[in-house]
Amino acid sequence: MLNVAVVGIGWWGKTLVPLLKRSNKLRVVKIVEVNAAAVADFARTHGVEVVSDYAEVLKDPAIQGVVLCTPHTMHTDQIVAAAAAGKHVFCEKPLSMTRADVLRAVKAINDHKVVLAVGHEKRFDPPVIEAMALVKSGAIGTPLQIEANFSQDKFLSLNADNWRLSNKEAPAGPMTATGIHLLDLSVGVFGEAARVFADVKQLGSQLVNGDTLAVLVTFKNGGHALLSAILATPFEGRFAVYCTRGWVEVRDKTHPEASEGWTLTTAFAGGRREVKEFPPAPNVLNNLEAFADAAEGRAPYPVAQSQMIANISALEAVFKSAATGAIVDVES
Repeated sequence: MLNVAVVGIGWWGKTLVPLLKRSNKLRVVKIVEVNAAAVADFARTHGVEVVSDYAEVLKDPAIQGVVLCTPHTMHTDQIVAAAAAGKHVFCEKPLSMTRADVLRAVKAINDHKVVLAVGHEKRFDPPVIEAMALVKSGAIGTPLQIEANFSQDKFLSLNADNWRLSNKEAPAGPMTATGIHLLDLSVGVFGEAARVFADVKQLGSQLVNGDTLAVLVTFKNGGHALLSAILATPFEGRFAVYCTRGWVEVRDKTHPEASEGWTLTTAFAGGRREVKEFPPAPNVLNNLEAFADAAEGRAPYPVAQSQMIANISALEAVFKSAATGAIVDVES
């Protein structure tokens, strides 16, 4: 059993704490919130101690890992500090906001021989796992292009000063909320990106940082990804990979927050098409338990550090392209 502290008790932190109570691989022993008094009732309800100082949990020998649910720009320094204290790290996406920072975070993790995991739970969706395996097997040929959409309107109810809507924490509008998941899956198929063109607009809401994002990513191996993320339309979740002998598509039936499962469609050369239904599955918990398995030496974490780095390298290029309107080369 891995003893962890959940750091940052906002919307997502309050989602993870009760979820982790279902696990037989992780135990939440402390939560960290700057305004501890504001979450005292929550802590009491869930039987965990709340502290206001991150450094306090890093000094606690009973805590073996941290789960970071904090604003994006805080992640790198928090990862580095946790690694130096010998704590394993599960960090919500994005790991960092720049390539330089993610390299610094990964170096600290490796220097101190601890485990790093990231909150890309879509990697743990059962139909995504099946789709990725099908693509990697070569059964539907060489991957050519990805089309993907992760849109929602949940942020329309947030206060205007919420950090998730700020230009500091969320450059390129929807990118850090939903688009980053699609970029991660695309890196999982194609590897390192070469160039990015991104355009963000405020078209259908009061979200001044942008509510409509389109991204074209060209990868070093020649493949493309066409990514769409919108914060002013009802939920849509779709991930499709087109290959030389067929294609595969995963569609969410509902928003992942209250999943009703997925539909996996596979089309093969010659016109044959197969459809498979998947029931809901605890993908967020499965990701966290994969982190625990890696931290306790039972199995490697299934997302390679090279892909974590490639994702953030491309993300930084998305930010630059959205800000300038130019095609941006991805640093490598």
